[in-house]
Amino acid sequence: MGNSKHPIKEPPVKLKPELDSDILAAIDPLTLKEGCVYVHCRCANRGDDLLVRIWKTTFLIDHHSSAKPQLLHAENITIAPQWLLVPKGVTHNFLLVFGALPKTCTQFDLIEEIPQPGGFEIRSISRNERDVYHINIL
Repeated sequence: MGNSKHPIKEPPVKLKPELDSDILAAIDPLTLKEGCVYVHCRCANRGDDLLVRIWKTTFLIDHHSSAKPQLLHAENITIAPQWLLVPKGVTHNFLLVFGALPKTCTQFDLIEEIPQPGGFEIRSISRNERDVYHINIL
C-alpha cells in the first residue's frame, strides 16, 4: 500500500537534445530512446525535380568495429519502394533514427545498402557525445 504523504514519482523521461521540434512532435514517444543516434538530413534540390526515398537497409557503420546499427525509424521521408518528390528549388528535411553505436566508436559512415546505384553514402562522420547529427544529402 502506498503512503499518501510520500507518493511515488516516476523519473522524468529524457529526450535527446537538439531535435527539430516539428519533427519531434510527430514521432511516437516510444521511438525516442537513450542511446539512439539521430541524423537530421537536409536535401536541397538545386536541379530538376528529384525523387528520394530511404531503404530499410540503411545502416551506420563504425570504422573501428563490426558494429552496424540499423535504421529504426524514418520521419518525413518515404520508405522504399515509395518515392517522395522534391521539386526543383525546394529543400526537404527528414530525420533518421538508428540503434546505438558502440561507446568506443569515434567515426562512422551512413550507408544505404541497396541493389541498385544511387544509395545515400555519407562517409567519415565524426562522433559527438549527444549522437545528434545534421548532414546534407545533396
